[in-house]
This record gives sequence, structure tokens and C-alpha cells, in this order.
Amino acid sequence: MWTSTQYRRLVRGSAWYDLIVTAAFATPWSFAALHGLMTAISQTLNLPGELPAFEPMHMLMANLLGSVVCIWAVLRIRDPQLIYGRYDAVARFLFAAWQGYALLHGASALLLIFLFFELAWGIAQVLPVRAPSLASQLPQGSEV
Repeated sequence: MWTSTQYRRLVRGSAWYDLIVTAAFATPWSFAALHGLMTAISQTLNLPGELPAFEPMHMLMANLLGSVVCIWAVLRIRDPQLIYGRYDAVARFLFAAWQGYALLHGASALLLIFLFFELAWGIAQVLPVRAPSLASQLPQGSEV
């Protein structure tokens, strides 16, 4: 069980993770470099599955994903509300479902790394949050 302060830190941490991991998806140029790096890693490690070349429509989808996730991450960094953490958990479980689907249909095993983190952040963000006590809601420094 999280305290509300711990949960806010968790939401902010998951947002920083998203921003760092997804920023390279946001532009065609940065994604091309990332795709080249992922291809090299996949080939070096001789991972099963395919990491195909991207056509313009694939690139568009990757860039849209990167742009939206980066904006969502910045929102959660600036204002890590409990409700945003809950919505983010749902989004992560959806992402995990689609990543699992892609893996079952021949996507590169490199995707397993992303799947692990989606599930870990999603599970962490659905855990209960302890309600603050009434005493902690009193104004500080005032005489009652």
C-alpha cells in the first residue's frame, strides 16, 4: 500500500521513464536512429522475431505515439495526481496487451524489455493508496 506522497513520486517516476524511453519516437529523425540501434542490438544478440524496416505510415504511427506519450509524461511530471496514475496503469495494460499480441505474431523479442516495464509500472500504479489521516489535513502552524 502506498502513501499519497509515495504514489505521487511513483506517478512522476513512471512519467520520467516514459519521457526518456519514448522521446526518440517523437520525430522521424530520432526514431530512425533508435530503429537502427534496436536493429543492431537485435542482430548482435541474435534475438528471435522481426524488426522490419519502417515505411512512411509506420513512421507516422511511431511519431504519433511518441508525441502523445511525451505530452502525457510531461503532464504527469508537472502534476502527478492519483487519478493520472490510475489512467496510466490502464494505458500500460493496454500497451502490454498489444505488445504481447505483436510478440505472438513474430515481433522482435526485444519487445520483451518494454513489456516487462509496462507491466511493472502498471501493477505498481494499481496498488492501493492509503487515504491521508484527518490530522494531516489540518493547516500547519495554526492554533486550534
